[in-house]
Amino acid sequence: MLRIRFSRTGKKGQPSFRIVVAEARSPIQGGNLEIVGNYLPARDPKIVTIKKDRIEHWIKMGALPTDSVAMLLKKEGMTNMEKYIVKPRDLKRKKRKGGDEAEVAPTVAAAKPATEEKTAESTPEPNEEKVEAPAAA
Repeated sequence: MLRIRFSRTGKKGQPSFRIVVAEARSPIQGGNLEIVGNYLPARDPKIVTIKKDRIEHWIKMGALPTDSVAMLLKKEGMTNMEKYIVKPRDLKRKKRKGGDEAEVAPTVAAAKPATEEKTAESTPEPNEEKVEAPAAA
């Protein structure tokens, strides 16, 4: 299976990436079939150069872009890249240890009925008669 993916080049602290077409199981720094673009994120205005016609050719041949490449191509104006973006980036991030949002939600939901019960106990029902204690003189 062919993939359109990034291949990192550049010095330490100054990343630059080639957008390449390669076999999915080949190593990142290994051989690739074709270089179809460059991405320089370290520059102040990020520089992206792509060969749209070659990318479209490889997609027709069955190559699948990775999530990050598909997001970049979508920003550059290529159409139909949404179907290659599997998950939004926020869902991929690791959850923090200790404080999960799922644990917070049940405690808030459990607290609401308790407050409703307290308010129900403090208000008398309409059928009950109020009996006042005699005033001490």
